[in-house]
Amino acid sequence: MPNRLNYSGVIEPSPLAGLPRAVSRLLLTLFAAQLILVVVTSLPPSSRLVGVAWPDGALLVLASASTIASLTRHLPGQNVILAAVLIGAIGGGLHALGALTGVPFGPFQFTGGAGRELIPGLPWSLPFLWLVLVVNSRGVARLILRPWRASRDYGFWLIGLTALLCAATGLALEPYVTRVKRVWEWTPTRLPLDWYGAPLTNFLSWGVGTLLIMAIVAPVLINKRPAKMPADFHPLILWGGLMLVFVAGASSRGLWPAAALAAVEVAGVAALAVRGARRGDSVQTGAGGSAWRVSLSRATRGPSISSTRKR
Repeated sequence: MPNRLNYSGVIEPSPLAGLPRAVSRLLLTLFAAQLILVVVTSLPPSSRLVGVAWPDGALLVLASASTIASLTRHLPGQNVILAAVLIGAIGGGLHALGALTGVPFGPFQFTGGAGRELIPGLPWSLPFLWLVLVVNSRGVARLILRPWRASRDYGFWLIGLTALLCAATGLALEPYVTRVKRVWEWTPTRLPLDWYGAPLTNFLSWGVGTLLIMAIVAPVLINKRPAKMPADFHPLILWGGLMLVFVAGASSRGLWPAAALAAVEVAGVAALAVRGARRGDSVQTGAGGSAWRVSLSRATRGPSISSTRKR
């Protein structure tokens, strides 16, 4: 919530200034509780509930709500809504096109486990899935690249790493949605290599689709008033929680290569993210690391109250 300027020229904090943070924490707590439920019911002897769809649907909705609430702490509400709509529309549109034509992911079809269709070829869950994966992959990429935020090419590295993380997440997602939950099914192709039935074009399309989305949405997600802020681990918690679901689901069905790959991914990415956050904080506390922020803040900040009075 923005601060208020009273008649005496003193800036006062808004009485609702802490609301976004409180809502974000509440939704993150609900997500964590639902995550525990999904993971526990995915493991023996409760694995009989693996085929039930509602726990995963609730988890996806809570992850989406928590993602949006986290963004509102740093960005205006209209930017967050616009970004969420664009990500869901573009990502969902790509999957709808894929379900109807087989392009670009490869030939597949949705089952009843994907939920009701919003339009032909697009279940309601897919826009939410794209929103959660893209936004939180971007947040994790920001943690990894935090020491290099002052770099001239930071924006390009951020977009590229976000796309790479989404493609890598797809490797962990595929066995879960095809062999555990049976959300969609693949039609065999002539390609020599696949990953649990999914052709390699699927993962390439996840990455390219994310590049397309980021190229369009990136300006909306930029904080126009940069300031020194602590590292935000909220995206890492959400992304890592979903990866934990994929590990538990694959383990419950004996898909050990998929479970091992997902576990290695989450451990490696988490280590890089924590390392980047720590190095980034040390760089910001130095004179060289904070000078660019001061100059940028001065360049984007309007005239002060005192200077306005003098005029």
